[in-house]
Amino acid sequence: MRENLRVIIAGGGTGGHIFPAVAIAQALQRLSPGVELLFVGAKGKMEMEKVPREGYKIVGLDIVGFDRGNLLKNLLLPFKLLKSAVQARGVLRDFRPDVVIGVGGYASFPVLNAAQGAGIPTLVQEQNSYAGKSNKILGKKAKAVCVGYEHMEKFFPAEKLILTGNPVRKVIAHMNFGRQVGQEWLGMDETKKTLLVVGGSLGAKSINETIDARLEELLQEDVQIIWQTGKPYYEQAKIRAEKYSDRVKVFDFISEMERAYAAADIVISRAGALAIAELCIVAKPVIFVPFPFAAEDHQTSNAMALVAHNAAMMLRNSDAPAELVNKLKSLLHDEAMQELMKENLKKLAITDADERIARKVIEIAGK
Repeated sequence: MRENLRVIIAGGGTGGHIFPAVAIAQALQRLSPGVELLFVGAKGKMEMEKVPREGYKIVGLDIVGFDRGNLLKNLLLPFKLLKSAVQARGVLRDFRPDVVIGVGGYASFPVLNAAQGAGIPTLVQEQNSYAGKSNKILGKKAKAVCVGYEHMEKFFPAEKLILTGNPVRKVIAHMNFGRQVGQEWLGMDETKKTLLVVGGSLGAKSINETIDARLEELLQEDVQIIWQTGKPYYEQAKIRAEKYSDRVKVFDFISEMERAYAAADIVISRAGALAIAELCIVAKPVIFVPFPFAAEDHQTSNAMALVAHNAAMMLRNSDAPAELVNKLKSLLHDEAMQELMKENLKKLAITDADERIARKVIEIAGK
């Protein structure tokens, strides 16, 4: 093993990229004491705030993605791409990494592309069951591609694939407390069924609007609700739930997600790779409402991989207003289905994905 291993972790954009990246960093620190780590993200994105909070240094690139909603904003895109490529080469020159890891997100491509051009070993971490365009390109020259799902040979060279699972936060991967602790943390009634509604770190418009519109109908089922709205919907949801504050707890973002999972009996969620990896570990019956505009509609592919194992239910985003609450009420009263989901989720859980990836990084560095 090389002393003072130097590793760059590039990517971000959402919690679904950032939390796995941090988990890999922590695993590297456990397995290779003295490792020197540098994160590279996109300026203005949430990694620039959240990564330093975890105690790591991060450098931001001037990089944005293609804006489908406002085509005029894309006029500067070629200049941003060129600038980020130059910045990426500068970061590599200054830090001199032994290995560069890409976890997805805007900053991932320019950094790994520059590393591959300079002959620096790279590792791609593909979280989804349908690989993105950037990772498919980067995977051709990467030393290894760590994936969260089986049957990824259609996207990457088979000899480079390693099924590691997706890294989750250690506090979730090795949760050592139960439902009572979660309920007490939230100040909730342990005797009531508890619903966790979560739309990813940025929230989910269709889910939020459906819960908002049919809140009283849900509460008539004698449930209590943990509702993570994301920042855009937070103020509206807080006002909406004000008179039910003993039974509906509203958050813009839940930092201690392990406690929310512990308290929950049933979950409504987007189908990002991180959410799926966490829900397999905590084994909570779940209804997925995939974000339909994710690249290559990968969230639907992610959810379907669990539906095929009778480990989850799925509803299309456009069907949520009419069908979500009815499907939820049906699941609430179907204890046998809840138990079946729990058992099948446990079978799909991988709790040491972070260390599997870290060991591969150390192996690559030693070659």
